[in-house]
Amino acid sequence: MIRVENVHKKYGGQKVLNGIGFDIKTGSVTTIIGGSGAGKSVLIRLLIGLEQPDLGAIFIDGENIVGMGAAKLNQIRRRFGVLFQDGALFDSLTVRENVAFPVREHLRLREKEVERIVQAKLNKVGMSGQEDKYPAELSGGMRKRVGLARALALEPDIVFFDEPTTGLDPIIRGLIFRLIVSTHMDRTTTYVVVSHDIQGVMTISDEIMLLFNGRIAAQGTPQEISESSDPLIQQFITGSPTGPISVE
Repeated sequence: MIRVENVHKKYGGQKVLNGIGFDIKTGSVTTIIGGSGAGKSVLIRLLIGLEQPDLGAIFIDGENIVGMGAAKLNQIRRRFGVLFQDGALFDSLTVRENVAFPVREHLRLREKEVERIVQAKLNKVGMSGQEDKYPAELSGGMRKRVGLARALALEPDIVFFDEPTTGLDPIIRGLIFRLIVSTHMDRTTTYVVVSHDIQGVMTISDEIMLLFNGRIAAQGTPQEISESSDPLIQQFITGSPTGPISVE
């Protein structure tokens, strides 16, 4: 579903991605892990097409989105769902209106059908009964769940999760990871998760990639990653301050 070839990205004189390349299989849950400042969120923005790489190619289902015109890129983006770090809900809209927004924006449906979709997605993330509340009335975990419902509203081919558990307590983090698994049960949608929560991603991922120094330093199944003798991987898994990853 996704192929990244020799992608470079720098800001000013700082190189963030240095010839990165990988494939993501259709219908998989692939997680990209890495330390703070490793370039995970930059990579997500490139995959979504919000930014362009300095060099390289990014293929979505065989189409290179690098240099693609705005109209065509927007057409590709309609196949995406995105859950941003903060949920990115519209403060002035209710839960119902937030989830309905992309449906009304992109599909010409009767209001009864829009409501059916909204209810189905809210049920899926355990937020039925909260339709008339505003984001300010919701906890952080509830906002993430509404954001996930909205990300799934258009039945996307790919869903991107940018640090979906940041700022949440351990119980709610576990809930969000369980929701990622339960909403992916049909295995028809490709999930791309960016996270530094190593324990959580071990429970949801088909494949894990470790981003370090602008490249994919390791890639494998959760079992392969956890059993690896690579000191870089072990340092990240254990959180040790000593190892290849310098702590400043």
